[in-house]
Amino acid sequence: MPSAAAQSVEEAIEVAVPVYTAYNQWTQFKTFPRFMRWVKGVEQLRPNLTRWEVGTGWATWTFLAEVVEQRPDELIAWQGLGRWAGHRGEVRFRALAPDRTEIVVSLRSVARPSRRHLAHRTPLTPRLVRSELARFRQFIEGVGQECGAWRGVIRNGQVRPQEEKPARSRVAGWPVG
Repeated sequence: MPSAAAQSVEEAIEVAVPVYTAYNQWTQFKTFPRFMRWVKGVEQLRPNLTRWEVGTGWATWTFLAEVVEQRPDELIAWQGLGRWAGHRGEVRFRALAPDRTEIVVSLRSVARPSRRHLAHRTPLTPRLVRSELARFRQFIEGVGQECGAWRGVIRNGQVRPQEEKPARSRVAGWPVG
């Protein structure tokens, strides 16, 4: 059996919106088909699990991705599941100014030549990632605000509570609030 070959791509782009706007929009996976040519559909199964349909024309495929790390306004990192277990990625957000954000996308996949799957035969190119990022920039700058947000935290694949529980009163029956 031929050995697997790793492919890595890292691309960055600046967008003219605040970091929280860029991050909030990126958490809205269902909107990706509106601006990304290769994404046909995304279904949010759980806060940390999504089903993606990607491709072009007749060559489309579906895969599951698990978000393994997520920190608001900083990072979203994921890994593919099943046949896509060799696929990992992350997107980092960095405020450059109050209304400018740098977005860095890093993708790593392990080609599996023994599989008859388009994704394992098609190289992941910097040009493809750049063009999809440019579409994101055009979308978010054109709209000027996010169309939703998920501000939760995920660590090691585990979803953390979005808000800390309120402190309990030390006096029995005393209302907290």
